[in-house]
Amino acid sequence: MSLLSKIFGLGPKPIIAKSQYKKFESLKSSPFAAKTAGSGLSMKADEYYIAASVELGNTTTKSIITATNLNTSESYLINKTIKMTRDIRPPQEGEEVFGKTVWGIELSKESVAEMIKDAVIESCKKSHIDIENDLDFVVRSTGVTAGFATTEETGKLVIALANGCLDAGVTPRKMAPAMSVDNFPDRLKDFTLLEKVIFDGAVVSVLPPKGKEVVANEMEGELVTAGIKLGAKWTDIDYRNPCVSIDFGSTLAGRVVNNHEPYAHTIGNFLGLAGVIADSLIRGTDLVDKNGGAAIDLYSKDVLKKADWKQAKLNAEKVHKLIDIRKVPIDCERFGTVPLDPVAAEKAGTTLIGCDVGENADKIPDLIALGEELYKNNGLSTLFATMDHTSALIVKRLLGVAFEENLVIEGSALGITGRAGITGKKPQLILEYTKDLFEDCVFVSDGLALGSAIMARCMNSMGTQLAPIGGKRGGPCILGARRKLQKK
Repeated sequence: MSLLSKIFGLGPKPIIAKSQYKKFESLKSSPFAAKTAGSGLSMKADEYYIAASVELGNTTTKSIITATNLNTSESYLINKTIKMTRDIRPPQEGEEVFGKTVWGIELSKESVAEMIKDAVIESCKKSHIDIENDLDFVVRSTGVTAGFATTEETGKLVIALANGCLDAGVTPRKMAPAMSVDNFPDRLKDFTLLEKVIFDGAVVSVLPPKGKEVVANEMEGELVTAGIKLGAKWTDIDYRNPCVSIDFGSTLAGRVVNNHEPYAHTIGNFLGLAGVIADSLIRGTDLVDKNGGAAIDLYSKDVLKKADWKQAKLNAEKVHKLIDIRKVPIDCERFGTVPLDPVAAEKAGTTLIGCDVGENADKIPDLIALGEELYKNNGLSTLFATMDHTSALIVKRLLGVAFEENLVIEGSALGITGRAGITGKKPQLILEYTKDLFEDCVFVSDGLALGSAIMARCMNSMGTQLAPIGGKRGGPCILGARRKLQKK
């Protein structure tokens, strides 16, 4: 049995991407399923790039396997293995604690590596993928930056993630860019443009801020922006530069990107707290653990059926009295508990926009108490509806600051990803607030994992010229422009 028949025999799913044009209907079938349903097989395993995204987040730790068609740039979700970060084992005697999650879970290099190893092995096993022979690339990332003391600690965590992948059997060459075409397996050599262009740091035609790292969640923002671009290939929306991305994980990430060519620049960066706000509200109930509980512990497709949406909107306005959203002051070293360097950001031409609860989350206890009050008065359904309205209002306020700072380029598309931004009725509510600001808006699941898949391709110069992901909205592939730039 071939690799492709094994992994797609599990019932592959297109990446869920929703836009206003799709009327929020998930894509229920895939081109691959249609092509293989008949007698002729016109798509081959050689056309697919198998990537793993390994992420340690504040709430969840994931190993997500995707298969991307290298001709169409359409990605399929093969497996998503999720573990709760709160279940990571405590550091043992003699192990250095180099950081902690936003909820105070302490992390050591060894404990992180163990959890990552287990997640990678489990996801590959469920996907029927042999780590040595079938997996093409692994990208590691983290959303755990809010609880860190310095931006340098993020580097230690990324190393711990790499150690976990190595312990699972991933070879170093599958975590670093190829140096030549000879480093690729035979089936991928025809898809790389490495002999024409090199990886110069731009991911899907966007350059990171120049100079010193400006914020601890920089890589996260880079990945989700790229991931939304890839996920948008399942919609009618051309989500390329200029664009705005917002990721609602436990912490907030995302970017405002301009329309420079061939590479755009990051002129805005979102940071701070996001899903933590919903988790704090749910911890006010008696239905989850007061220390480790999260909104996803109780979320279901039916949880909103009995919601009082009018009351939920009023509740969200109460919640927002505790939420501080603004341009990060120049003298601030941490905002929304995320370490940052506003001076370096200013030198790089990047405006930082943060979301906090009080000052560096010091009003989280008030938020939990408010969640308890709202739950007792209105019930669980309306509390979840309150979370939906709260997230939509966060988007409205974040974008309000971005427009006030004249960051958003005319013609930009908006992209949203993350559990606290795309679940429930959040997409509809967000569209209500943004319909006069953006013509196009797309909601993508697992944007960070998709970003890992496309970053792997960027690092190995595996662009898709007929279905470009980088470049300007409505424009052609930028391969020629890149070659000219690199010749200089």
